[in-house]
Amino acid sequence: MPGNIQRDRLKPERTQAFTQVLEQSLHTGYTVLAEGGCSIDAVIAAIVVMEDSPLFNAGKGAVFSHEGRNELDAAIMDGTSLRAGAVAGVTTLRNPIRAAHAVMTKNQHVMLIGQGAENFAAEQGQHIVDPLYFYEQHRWNQLQKAIAAEQIALDHDIDDDTVAENDEKHGTVGAVALDRKGNLAAGTSTGGLTNKRFGRVGDTPIIGAGTYADNRSVAVSATGTGEMFIRTAAAFNTASQVRWLGRPVADAADHTLSEIAVIGGEGGLIVLNTRGEYAMRFNTSGMFRGVIHNDRIAHIEIF
Repeated sequence: MPGNIQRDRLKPERTQAFTQVLEQSLHTGYTVLAEGGCSIDAVIAAIVVMEDSPLFNAGKGAVFSHEGRNELDAAIMDGTSLRAGAVAGVTTLRNPIRAAHAVMTKNQHVMLIGQGAENFAAEQGQHIVDPLYFYEQHRWNQLQKAIAAEQIALDHDIDDDTVAENDEKHGTVGAVALDRKGNLAAGTSTGGLTNKRFGRVGDTPIIGAGTYADNRSVAVSATGTGEMFIRTAAAFNTASQVRWLGRPVADAADHTLSEIAVIGGEGGLIVLNTRGEYAMRFNTSGMFRGVIHNDRIAHIEIF
């Protein structure tokens, strides 16, 4: 989740809190892989940890729309079969990433939205919650400030209860994984933008924009100004550069981000190929990110 993170404004206790959850997420996902599990299950396990934390703009920590609702989006994709599933605009699903997986595996569609997605998730035994589950006071405060400033804010701000143009950061969560069989998977989950209009959908649940995986190229999860990632087909763009042009994963990510920057967007990409080569690139001042290898040590970075 990238953004204009200022070193002098990032309090040590906040850094520690984010780091702890990211480490838990990485270890949870890696445990699935270490036990012989598939990349899809590892991605889900890692993202659920972050969806259950109020620190991130996904699941429990989702931001509020203009109408004071928490409208969540998520997507997941299997690099082996190119199967994908997504949900958008859901308000009662504790873990949208699990619902996205159910869409991928339990019906013939790729994306379900709103009430249709919620009804389907309930039929599949997904965890349904009262919308009040997502209420967090600092998120509500952000909305009030955004409304007063007539501003749509990119996810959540470092100071929790402020929304300042120069302190935006993106709290969308994502994960990519490679399993023992050499299969890739990618997943992304978000609450979108503070003060977004009712029904707005960003890049996260759009396959090829915010989420993509193909064993012939890479797995990609994106975060940032969603409209710009949609317009550049960011995730598929990155994968295509690797597959067809033979670009290294970092170069492909940088090229995509440069295209996004040209049209006024910002954000970040995490990219992984079947050789285990990865890149976590962003065109802002920082991005909370992490990786875990066979040494079982979670490596976390911010700047």
